[in-house]
Amino acid sequence: MKLSKEDIELFYKLYHSLLAYVNRKFNIIKGINSPRDFMGCSIEEINKVRDRLYKHPELIDSFVAENPLNLSSDELKIISSWKNFVRGRFLIFRYLKKYTIFLDPNEPPKAYGVLALTSTFEEMLGPYLPIMVEAALLPFNNKIIYDSILISYRITFGSSIRRSFNEAYQEAKSRFGIITSLPFLPEKVEQSDADKLRFYLRSQHNREMYREEIKALIDGNPDLLTLYHQEMGKIHARTYGKRLREIGLRKGWFAILEGITIASGATKDEVEKVLERLLPPEKKKFVYIFQLKQK
Repeated sequence: MKLSKEDIELFYKLYHSLLAYVNRKFNIIKGINSPRDFMGCSIEEINKVRDRLYKHPELIDSFVAENPLNLSSDELKIISSWKNFVRGRFLIFRYLKKYTIFLDPNEPPKAYGVLALTSTFEEMLGPYLPIMVEAALLPFNNKIIYDSILISYRITFGSSIRRSFNEAYQEAKSRFGIITSLPFLPEKVEQSDADKLRFYLRSQHNREMYREEIKALIDGNPDLLTLYHQEMGKIHARTYGKRLREIGLRKGWFAILEGITIASGATKDEVEKVLERLLPPEKKKFVYIFQLKQK
């Protein structure tokens, strides 16, 4: 996903205006005095100016206050928002329809939905992910873009580190969702206890890592015990479903409680009638019922 042609033109107009201002202040590149002059500059030259900008973000306020190019209030608002830039190393992790995922795997992990400019990220970097990059992310009209310079590192990641990246991505989505605007204030994102529990139970790795957190959540909120049993029931159902097909079963209904299949039948109604006879009422809500479907 890319910005529209009109937005791309607006971005370069504003960004080069800001860089030209920084260059005039510090005389970094000789002979560069206007935004248009940057069109012929190398990435190395532009990078020197942008480095100075990000090290001195107060220059953004100075530019907006002086408004040397008589930009409109809407244009100045966009430039002012760039004080909320996020610069660092990211993993290009997923190419999605709406945006590309830039993953910051550091604690706490965060996943940014970023739009490309003239070329898509896949066109620039190829289909094989993840790829480590150095980038500066900027807000732009309620979206996130990058500042047109992307430095990639061709590093091969083994299966173990890839697995840790995926866990970081899942944690980022669970805790914060996909971040699609800046600034991002994690303290304003409140994750419910139910969502936390779902994340902790998502994988065997998580269940082992967050064993104490799972216990603390359930002890602190007994209502979560039902969710715990239902989520664990789903996990066991995937394993049992595969095993049932391996031994020749093709369809049916099954009930699981604490990892044990306690009832089965040709229909869901049959299983529920068995449960009525077997279980005390307070246990029924913990049972996970699933259907084995013929493939």
